[in-house]
Amino acid sequence: MGAVGVDLAGSPKGITGLCYLDRDMHVDVSCALSDDEILLFADEHDVEVVAIDAPLSFPRSGNLRKCDEELRRAGVRVLPPTLGGMRRLTERAIGLAGILRSRGYDVIEVFPTGARKVLGLPSKKDGIEALRRALISRGVIGLPEDLDQHVLDAVICALVGLHYLEGNYVEFGERSEGVIVMPRSRSPE
Repeated sequence: MGAVGVDLAGSPKGITGLCYLDRDMHVDVSCALSDDEILLFADEHDVEVVAIDAPLSFPRSGNLRKCDEELRRAGVRVLPPTLGGMRRLTERAIGLAGILRSRGYDVIEVFPTGARKVLGLPSKKDGIEALRRALISRGVIGLPEDLDQHVLDAVICALVGLHYLEGNYVEFGERSEGVIVMPRSRSPE
């Protein structure tokens, strides 16, 4: 049992990173192009939640949802779901989430860039290897050496999914318009 993380591309021509992370932190990663490949990856694993890095709704009015505004106030920069390529990504994500939910999956919207900050993980500017090592030091088991940013973002998505399953998360926004799930920051020990 575990979580699937999806770093969704705006188009089936782009690479979507995929990660299954079980509750013991063992990882299985892949890449996909089509929605069918994404669905097959989820179906091949014992999934409790699918955590997608893409807006799963549009704002009721304007360019930002309440969850986007709340994250911005918390210091996390998000792009409006209505903006050019983001609109295509949001449309694809809404369709994919609908199919996943119809198959019985719990689906949540996550934001790995913001989750990195909360979890104290290296930023993108620190490079892929720094993030890979940090994830391994956090207990992720089986990460291959030849990873790209899409797959690493999917690993972070799945990690947020595990936080969600453990009840160790915070929701930004409101269910009627859209919610972004973020891991709860760890208190100093």
